[in-house]
Amino acid sequence: MSACKGIALVNLDDDGVDRAFRADVLQGLSEPQKAVPARWFYDDAGSRLFEEITQLPEYYLTRAETEILTDRSKEFAELVGPGRAVVEFGSGSSVKTPLLLSAIAPAAYVPLDISGDFLRASAADLAAKFPGLPVYPVEADFMRRVELPGEVAELPKLGFFPGSTIGNMVARTAVDLLRTMRETLSEGAKLLIGMDQIKAPAVLVAAYDDAAGVTAEFNFNLVRRINRELDGDIPLNALRHEARWNDDIARIEMHLVAMRDIGFSVSGRSFAMRAGESIHTENSHKFDRRTGNMLLLAGGWTPIRRWTDSEGRFALLLADATLPRSAP
Repeated sequence: MSACKGIALVNLDDDGVDRAFRADVLQGLSEPQKAVPARWFYDDAGSRLFEEITQLPEYYLTRAETEILTDRSKEFAELVGPGRAVVEFGSGSSVKTPLLLSAIAPAAYVPLDISGDFLRASAADLAAKFPGLPVYPVEADFMRRVELPGEVAELPKLGFFPGSTIGNMVARTAVDLLRTMRETLSEGAKLLIGMDQIKAPAVLVAAYDDAAGVTAEFNFNLVRRINRELDGDIPLNALRHEARWNDDIARIEMHLVAMRDIGFSVSGRSFAMRAGESIHTENSHKFDRRTGNMLLLAGGWTPIRRWTDSEGRFALLLADATLPRSAP
């Protein structure tokens, strides 16, 4: 019988609202270019919509990453070794995780996510697939150091961060997160991380603006969450979804663009947007071999192996926690 014990580390106020969510939204809407961090997409509805996105024909990332996890399983087993606690950051429904767990004979699995109900349901499903594997879901904001369950404290760790989620962050935030991951996982850890690769802009834009409109609904769901949880009245029917390729910094940007002048309030504060102004809701940076390696090194990780799918669309990188050194 597998263990599936969960803990919650989300900081809620007296009204049951995530304090960090409120602070990020109010700060972001106050800036000249309004913005909300992409991590707040993932309430239960957003998590379900994202899983639907991963099945879309335009969204190649999941298929490419699954191909790597399937075809390179023996290499993962040799390089990672058995007996590690797999700590997955932003686990979602853990669709790809069984492929990794089947390959490396782990001692435990610790999924971290801020969407609590979704996290616990997916953790229970995974525990059922791996009888005998202890599963310890942790509801937490992994952008900060997370205290892992005591049951895995002495085990060597493998961090797992699939899906190119690292690309959602600007460089300084990505580096901060990688350093935080290193603190969470401790000395001797390894990290297996997904990074989407630079490719034709038309392919990239289509992946974030699908013909069925699922990604648009995913974007709109963020507004629904703000209105519901933060007492907002943002007029959803005055906004449109837009995906843009920014070639200068190799990223797709998602925006919610005002189609007319609007005014609204959130948590008692008033805001306004002119027609054509936008709320910037997501970045998805794309990488090549050099930029991927540089990002990992800046975050305290030393790359040791890189794999791509058969079409070179997506990469998985394995890295070691870099030992402190005084030399440059």
